[in-house]
Amino acid sequence: MLVRFWGVRGSLPTPLSPQQIQSKIMAVVQRITADDLKSDESRARFVSNLPDWIYGTTGGNTACVELRDCDTEIILDAGSGIRALGKSKDKPKNKHYHIFFSHFHWDHIQGLPFFDDIYNPSVKIDIYSPYENARSYLEKQMTNPYLFPVGYNAFTKNITFHTLKQTDQIMVNDIKVNVCKMKHPGDSYSYSFEKNGKKIVYATDVELEPEDFVVTEDRKNVFDGADCMIIDSQYTVLDHIAKKNWGHSAFCYAVDYANFWNIKKMFIFHHEPTYNDAELNAILNTSRQYSIQVGHPELEINLAKEDTEVKV
Repeated sequence: MLVRFWGVRGSLPTPLSPQQIQSKIMAVVQRITADDLKSDESRARFVSNLPDWIYGTTGGNTACVELRDCDTEIILDAGSGIRALGKSKDKPKNKHYHIFFSHFHWDHIQGLPFFDDIYNPSVKIDIYSPYENARSYLEKQMTNPYLFPVGYNAFTKNITFHTLKQTDQIMVNDIKVNVCKMKHPGDSYSYSFEKNGKKIVYATDVELEPEDFVVTEDRKNVFDGADCMIIDSQYTVLDHIAKKNWGHSAFCYAVDYANFWNIKKMFIFHHEPTYNDAELNAILNTSRQYSIQVGHPELEINLAKEDTEVKV
């Protein structure tokens, strides 16, 4: 299974500001030497050795993750990142998408009207969530005055909604899917996708509490022993304390959760929109150090970044 990140921010789209770009340029200027400028090779070497937070960016689009396996195309949430996904040339040959929604807060649905393929009458889309009113939620964001004159009726007519239950285990072609309710205002749902002994977990918009560390059948089905977990790690501890009950987790709690469930690889996700690339890089490094300090050096921790992919 292949995972691609198209949107990794939480709450609202967050483009780089002019000040952030200037800061990156200043960081480059402070590091460069005369020797670095002598040749094409030395310049290329200098650039390739720059820290990731200077050379690139984490990205500013809201949540959208692609999971592809052979002819099965799964999309996790439809934040603003789904627009770029829709413009990708690497489209499923069978023109069939399976979209899973964690919940229907605006940062997770706002990109759907800008997803090109949803207007293609030959495209088929299956939409999954535990919400009985899913269609109504998607329709309302496209009514006058919010997105007039383009309405939901402009979408392909080949859309089917599937309402899931927490105890459900479904198959999407040959991929097994489990679902688990998590703590978030209005609820949010985590999913696992499993095939040939490999499991990927998508667990965004969750405020981890002690009860989440209690083993239940639904949690075990979703989280236990996953090869890869994409998890809400929006805050530092101080910000989490200040924003208690906002529905998101501090990164160290996400690390604890990954270790509790024997996760092999974890992606820090749903990044706080006020954090810049340097701050997110610091969170990544601190997360890795923390996992080592609590006795789990084996956990691989990465930062979810737009335009990156991982094979599981």
